[in-house]
Amino acid sequence: MPRDDRAPKTDAPVFEGAERLQKVLAAAGVGSRRACEDLIFRRRITVNGRVAQLGDRADPTRDVIHVDGERLQADTRLVYLAMNKPRGVVSTMADEKGRAALSDFISNRVEQRVYHVGRLDADSEGLLLLTNDGTLAHRLMHPSYGVSKTYLCEVAGPIPRSLGRRLAAGIELEDGPVTVDSFKVVDTLGKTAQVELTLHEGRKHIVRRLLDEVGHPVARLVRTAIGPIRLGDLRAGRTRRLTNAEVAALFKAVGD
Repeated sequence: MPRDDRAPKTDAPVFEGAERLQKVLAAAGVGSRRACEDLIFRRRITVNGRVAQLGDRADPTRDVIHVDGERLQADTRLVYLAMNKPRGVVSTMADEKGRAALSDFISNRVEQRVYHVGRLDADSEGLLLLTNDGTLAHRLMHPSYGVSKTYLCEVAGPIPRSLGRRLAAGIELEDGPVTVDSFKVVDTLGKTAQVELTLHEGRKHIVRRLLDEVGHPVARLVRTAIGPIRLGDLRAGRTRRLTNAEVAALFKAVGD
């Protein structure tokens, strides 16, 4: 009888945990168990840095799994959300002063307790990430990982041609210098303008303070992206779950 190369190998390494790898992959949304077996057979899966084989087991709460080189978060207890925070909502899960807070928008949609990654002041709006993955949240917020953030701002105009170069060269604020990675004028209307800027800063009110310092105070501020995650057409006050690809892109953004 010819040898079946798809059969489990008896000498395959056994990873800690009681679940077969194809079951873990399927539960994480990679595909059907049969499709996941095919991925393993084609050596497209690694567990803890080793190429997986049919018959391997994995613990989704502890083992590090990659599919085609992209990190897969296989722990189904972890939640990753994008939210479009409306203006006037404070970036806390609950507010002791009774103001509208983030939990007012997600309490009926998510069973797990989640926390916001970073914050937007009450007068600002746009993209927030919420998760119960403390390790990833810490890395996304820590300045050493340099995760970029993009903002669309309505400011006082007109905008001089030299402003982009000036922001890229660095502006000195009271708590230190800040530089902008990219800057462009999106639109102009009378004495106001819409500008988009990207920077790796997370200091409090940094965008408002920066633009005020160069003579263009902000009337409206919307965060449109955090690293690889974009706000897109998500309506104000709504949330959505990140896809596996988006979660993998976040891990990649923090070097995992």
